[in-house]
Amino acid sequence: MKLKALIAATTLALGFASGTKAQGFADCAATGNASFDGTVVDAAIATPELSTLVNAVVAAGLADALATTDNITVFAPTNDAFAALPEPVLNAVLASPDLLSAVLTYHVVPTTNADPRKYFTVSRRPTLQGQNVYFAWSDGAARVNNAAVTCQGVEVDNGVVYLIDSVLLPNL
Repeated sequence: MKLKALIAATTLALGFASGTKAQGFADCAATGNASFDGTVVDAAIATPELSTLVNAVVAAGLADALATTDNITVFAPTNDAFAALPEPVLNAVLASPDLLSAVLTYHVVPTTNADPRKYFTVSRRPTLQGQNVYFAWSDGAARVNNAAVTCQGVEVDNGVVYLIDSVLLPNL
């Protein structure tokens, strides 16, 4: 399991480190996904840059659901993304299990056919939370809402994970 965790951490970290602005639209859209033998949750646990997300998922009681739901796309905010939230917003989200669950499920699209790197113009997809997220190419990066998306996703046993540089907040 340690080798599996190391591979996942390396794969996701390299995808994040390569950034989104290093490639143009065509190159980013054509970048193949890496592969990880495990679930969305396993991959997140194995990635140090996602420890805040993992803690939030556990606190919201969503770990089992995310590990067992098939064909999902997860937009995973990094630790830096959570740290960039204004402290009152972060504290409010973490203090309310219902709000935390709403924010986290807003990062999950119930299909693996939700690749934000493929959309030069705006396209929308419904989330598990119920509201839509929007994909487009803007400011030299693939984006989901305003969050930059890494050019390489990671295919896992039950879906696909893309690292993003901002926490997505639904309208509540």
